[in-house]
Amino acid sequence: MLNSILVPIAREGRPFIAIFAVATIILALIADWLLVPGLILTAWCVYFFRDPNRVTPVRDGLVISPADGVVVSVGPAPWPKELAMGEGEVQRVCIFMNVFDVHVNRIPVDGRITKLAYVPGAFVNASLDKASEQNERQLVAMETRDGRPTAFVQIAGLVARRIVCKISEGQTLLAGERMGMIRFGSRVDVYLPPDVSPLVALGQRCVAGETVIADLDSGEKAREGAVR
Repeated sequence: MLNSILVPIAREGRPFIAIFAVATIILALIADWLLVPGLILTAWCVYFFRDPNRVTPVRDGLVISPADGVVVSVGPAPWPKELAMGEGEVQRVCIFMNVFDVHVNRIPVDGRITKLAYVPGAFVNASLDKASEQNERQLVAMETRDGRPTAFVQIAGLVARRIVCKISEGQTLLAGERMGMIRFGSRVDVYLPPDVSPLVALGQRCVAGETVIADLDSGEKAREGAVR
């Protein structure tokens, strides 16, 4: 039970937690009543930067969610032009993370990183479709073990101001491995290989490193969801 409560903290969050803690001490010295809101904000900062371990399904062909959050868009979209992956449309799954979600991102498939591209931009609400074209973003192209192209994009949001990407071109990685994070509310888009349908529905909640969002070896059509 303690393991589910006392989860690891992402290294990127330690400076922020320290700043919040020092600010709380200063506030308490100014006025006793300011201690409580300071402690609440510090606790929230610790909570935001949590980095729990996940149990990743390891069967070949599975595409795993790279982010915690809600599916805000599912449907056809062109490959990101910055990655130069060709013409035509593929299926794209967009997962929005609010400020209470875990923000550590994970690799969606087993494969090799073929290209990285960073694009500076605006900070509109990441749940909006235009965020994929207008916001600051980190784009990653991958090649699966059997040579199929796929891609995912870290997109900064309304509050987010920093994308952390710890991978490099040429790396071979496994689905579920940590690859970076986005600070304070954001989105991750996944572009599936051609002729692969998503297995998640609009409004569905995903868990990074655990939720299967597609199966490269399945001919199943895209699923619909029902609120129950």
